[in-house]
Parts: sequence; C-alpha cells; structure tokens
Amino acid sequence: IQNQSNSKMASTSPSMEMNITHNNESHCDVYVYRDTAKIIFSVFYSILFVIGSCGNVLALYMSIQKKQKLNSTRLYLINLAISDALFTLALPGRITYYVLEFNWPFGDFFCRLTAFIFYVNTYVGMSFMTCLSVDRYVAVVHSYRLSKFRKVKTGKYICVFIWLLVLCETAPLLLRPMAKQMDDRVTCMEYFDFEKVPSLPIILLIACVFGYCIPMGITLFCYSQINLKLCKATKENPLTEKTGYTKKAITIIFLVLLAFMVCFSPYHINIMQFMVRKILYQPSCWDQKIFKLSLQITVSLMNINCCTDPVIYFFAFKGYKRKVLSFFRVNLSAPQSSTAKTYSESNSFSHNLVLASETQKAE
Repeated sequence: IQNQSNSKMASTSPSMEMNITHNNESHCDVYVYRDTAKIIFSVFYSILFVIGSCGNVLALYMSIQKKQKLNSTRLYLINLAISDALFTLALPGRITYYVLEFNWPFGDFFCRLTAFIFYVNTYVGMSFMTCLSVDRYVAVVHSYRLSKFRKVKTGKYICVFIWLLVLCETAPLLLRPMAKQMDDRVTCMEYFDFEKVPSLPIILLIACVFGYCIPMGITLFCYSQINLKLCKATKENPLTEKTGYTKKAITIIFLVLLAFMVCFSPYHINIMQFMVRKILYQPSCWDQKIFKLSLQITVSLMNINCCTDPVIYFFAFKGYKRKVLSFFRVNLSAPQSSTAKTYSESNSFSHNLVLASETQKAE
C-alpha cells in the first residue's frame, strides 16, 4: 500500500508542479517597479510634451509662411510636424497614467484613441522620414532622370497615400478594447493585455518587418549611395567641394538615420527578439518582467521622435535656422528693452521731482 501511495504521489507531483508554475506565471506581477516608473516617466513625458508641442508648432508656423517656397522636402517635413504635433495632444493622458502608477482614469474610448494616435505617429513618422531619405537620394544621385518624383504635385499624392495607408492599418485599434481592469487599477495600452490575441507574435513580427526593417533598409541604402557618389566625385576631381544640395542631403539623411537608430531601433528590436522567444518557448515570469521594463524604456525612446522634425528643420534649412534664432532674439530682447525703458522713465521722473523740490527751496 505504501509503495502504491508513493508511486501515486510520484506520478501526480509533476502535474502539481506544472499547475503551480502555471499559476505563478498567470499571476506574474510585471509592475513591480511602479514607484520608480511613476517619477521617471512622468517627468520624462512632461519634458517631451513641452519640447515637442513648442518645437512642432514653431516648425509649422515657420513653414506655412507665404514667403516659404514649397518643395518636396518641405512638404514631407510639414506632414511630419503635423503628425508629431497631434501626438503631443495625447501625452497629457500618458503623463496622468504614470502619475497614478499605471492607472488609466479616462475610460476605454480615450485609451483606444491614445493607442491609435501613438501608432499613427510612429509609422507615419517612419514613412515620411523614409520619403525624406529617398527625396534627397533622388536630388543628388538621379537629379535629372527621376526629377518628376520630386515635384510638389507628386509629393502631395505620396503624402495622401501614406496617411490613408497608416490610418487604415491602425484603424482596428479603435475597435478593440485597450483598457483592462486589474486588481487595483485599470491598465491602458499594455502589451500583456493582448497576449491572448491569436498569432500575436507572427502579426507583430510581420508589422516590424514592413514598418521598420524595410524603411530602415531604404534609408541606409540612400545614405550609402549619396556618400558613394560624393566619394566618386571627389576622386575624379580632388578640388570638388560639397555642393549645397549634397550638404543638405547628407545632413537630412544622417539625422533621419540617427532618429531610426536612437528612436525606432531599440523598440522594434526588443519586440522582435521577445516574439521569437515566445514562438520557441513560454517566457518565464522573470523574462516578462525584464521585457516589460525594457518595453517601457524603448517606447520612451521611440516617443522622442516627436522632437526630431524641428531638429531636422533647424540643421537642414539655413533660412529656418536664421528665423528661429531671430525669433528668440526678438522675444528675449523685448522684455529687456521694456525694462530698460521703464528704468529710464523712472529715473527721469525721480530727477524731475528732485529739481522741483530744489526750485521750491530756492524760492
């Protein structure tokens, strides 16, 4: 009897261990760093909101002035600024979410809307950055043969196509619940709320390939081809200097490439590696916690892209740089001049009072 009971316990213990492990995994708390994240992400997104909103509004204001001649490059940058400016409208909600320690108080609809704006900005931004790279590549390498692709009319069609494509791809986010009730809070737009979606790893891997890998490859190709042409021209004629077109092309594509590397690469690489691991095996609770932390960090880096458009404008266009500097110079000097004027008027008034009193004494 004792042998039978021992064998029975031995046969049932593996299943019991599996159940315990499964229960531990299903109750894995990936929000263990809430107290730290509350401070860091709240401050980070507040700074991002101020810089992004001011920078993009200023970029749009400078771009739509009548004196500015519209070309394909400026057209893509205007659309990029519009996308980034719209994204900053969703940041106050995210700031509140982090202040309340991953608790969403605005309901499911606004959570869906925030997710929709977030992904539209991400992939519209990458698309227009890729357009900027191709535009500069055509301007330098194929300036005559493919010049029709740099016409403003063609650029407008491309912009409409990109907006419609990304809006159609992200529209399903508005139809799916994004907020989830947890034990003591409501989460919003968290990856672990969507783990039960069928074939999620495959869907995300395909999205990363088309949304990130292909645009990144195109940008690298354009940058390398422009540099090759420049090296070839310099080799043929050592006295050849960089033309204005080449300088601007290299500057723009370098900034776009930098934005891809700093903003978009960490997030998409992080997503892809975790999805591959999920396909191969079930990640442990520790793996999920690490992924959750890395996801928050890489998403924060990706959101910095809302500040890239003003930076590209500033370094790529001398006229814009000059206007921005003069704008700040005028606005900073105005209070000083008014203070100096008030000070001089006050001194003049005091001097007149002294003269009047001395005159009365003399009389």
